[in-house]
Amino acid sequence: MVASALLGEPWCSGQILLLSPRRLAARAAAERIAELMGEPVGGVVGYATRMDSKLSTKTRILVLTEGIFRNRIQDDPELAGVSAVLFDEVHERSLDSDFGLALALDAQGGLRPDLRLMAMSATLDGGRFARLMQAPVIESEGMSWPLELRHIGRKAEARIEDEMAAAIRRALAEEIEGDVLAFLPGVAEIERTAERIEGVAAEIHRLHGSLDPAKQRAAIRKSTHRKVILATSIAETSLTIDGVRIVVDSGLARRARYDRAAGSTRLVTERASQAAVTQRAGRAARQGAGVAYRLWEEAATAGMPPFDPPEILEADLSPLLLDCALWGVSDPATLQWLDPPPKAAIDEARVRLAELEAIDADGRPTEHGHAIARLPLPPRLAHMLVTASELGFGKLAAEVAVLLSERGLGGNDTDLERRLARWRSERGQRAEAARGLARRWLDLLPSRMREGLRRASRSSDMFQALPLALPQAGGGLRQRSPSLSRTASPSAVTPPAKIG
Repeated sequence: MVASALLGEPWCSGQILLLSPRRLAARAAAERIAELMGEPVGGVVGYATRMDSKLSTKTRILVLTEGIFRNRIQDDPELAGVSAVLFDEVHERSLDSDFGLALALDAQGGLRPDLRLMAMSATLDGGRFARLMQAPVIESEGMSWPLELRHIGRKAEARIEDEMAAAIRRALAEEIEGDVLAFLPGVAEIERTAERIEGVAAEIHRLHGSLDPAKQRAAIRKSTHRKVILATSIAETSLTIDGVRIVVDSGLARRARYDRAAGSTRLVTERASQAAVTQRAGRAARQGAGVAYRLWEEAATAGMPPFDPPEILEADLSPLLLDCALWGVSDPATLQWLDPPPKAAIDEARVRLAELEAIDADGRPTEHGHAIARLPLPPRLAHMLVTASELGFGKLAAEVAVLLSERGLGGNDTDLERRLARWRSERGQRAEAARGLARRWLDLLPSRMREGLRRASRSSDMFQALPLALPQAGGGLRQRSPSLSRTASPSAVTPPAKIG
């Protein structure tokens, strides 16, 4: 483990921050490092995610999500007490990772020349990162196990769930030992595949970001029985799942695409990248010889894109532009990027932030913009919470913001009132953590806004709060009453990206 190996270096007197792309991966990495060091989680090794943290004053290695790091460096540009920042799985090219690295490089150049930065990945585009960071490329082969690739193809006219179910049954029959990790593009495909493999001689587990943490842990925990784990790309990197010797890969991925004209994000299913399928196959040979079944012909691998597309080229850049304004950078292109943000996307983001009255004509953050930026939310949702609090129903707006940013909480109904009612009655770990998250957001509001939070929320308040976050509400949101709507899709308000 790189982080634990660095603890003994003479220059490492402070904390090491290890960035992870997902909450599950952050928790699992902290637990694995702590186990190898013979330490309890929360001691020398801790973690911090959006809804779950274990750390203390003794924590030297802190595993945190990329969104949490972005907020931390904004609050403390000097990163006081931090000796090194390790960016893991950088091949995924998430917006938070690219932006976090740009801010860290800026802080290193202007405030902390002693700060050590490292970008890591098993499928790293090493040359580009080396040029950006002015650093050498270090390769470590480590221990490797034999991995057999079996390209079994699939029928183009058949449903992916049918083909995956058949491949899983085939893998269980041909390989008499080892658990199966199957990669599918989304939750719906996972559920339909689970229905089709009922009755197999193995436990069936789901693994995706919408699950309660207890169910996620059950999926990755070693069992006395053989397991089939149906997963999204959440299991692609940063995880070692004990017992997995077989991978079944659909070759598909689901990604967010931002529609600038509509001001909303939609999910699209497309071919996975070569880097992604390499990572997936590698899950089978982490602890011993493994085999990966691929539902495409071998020659088709060369036609896959080499790497995942950088999110910065396809995302809503309103959060990035507001964060840059707070950082003191009016033009994000002046920071150091692997891929600079497109000018058209920056121009569109500038218009949207001006409509929210988050920035002035010179691009500087307004008082309202500062209030929005205090909340770890996309600008539209933060605007909704701040404005609703001024109108006296901030508590409900905080709950709506949670529902719109946490997929699956309270179910998947498009009627938010029904989802809210279900969530309020749920008592699982994830539901309780989400309620705590809403309370923390309210605590971040300016004190003058908290007086109105004591008022009991009415059902009709939902119809006032929600349109404040909808893209079609347009400009002048703080002056006029928008048309009211009861239903909304989470993806219509904010992309299903990691918010930490």
